[in-house]
Amino acid sequence: MLMRTDPFRELDRLAQQLMVPGTWSKPSAMPMDAYREGDEYVVAFDLPGVTADAIDIDVERNMLTVKAERRPVAKADDVQMELSERPLGIFSRQIVLADTLDTEHIQADYDAGVLTLRIPIAERAKPRKISIGVGSGHKEISG
Repeated sequence: MLMRTDPFRELDRLAQQLMVPGTWSKPSAMPMDAYREGDEYVVAFDLPGVTADAIDIDVERNMLTVKAERRPVAKADDVQMELSERPLGIFSRQIVLADTLDTEHIQADYDAGVLTLRIPIAERAKPRKISIGVGSGHKEISG
């Protein structure tokens, strides 16, 4: 139900993670998993160290955009940083959703650094039985 539009996106995502922290003009990508569970699609984003109020989720037509910002932790004046490996900055991911997903009823939960979106499959996309009507006999047309 998810459609990939750029075959080099994963390469760009890895290069961005290794090189520069994200900025508003060029955000870093965030790792994600996407899978179907029953009658809904689940997309999970890893956002450790991000507060829930620093996450922004938008849907416009069939484009889902998730943005988040990991801010530095306020430290006392007498603290001297020895090692800093945790990336800070802006993270963003855009996903093109299939027309068969119901974007009006997306549910979002954030727990233990994982943002989980549950997107129901639209009723029109679910398999259904078609009943066959039995005619009431043949009619002849006379002229």
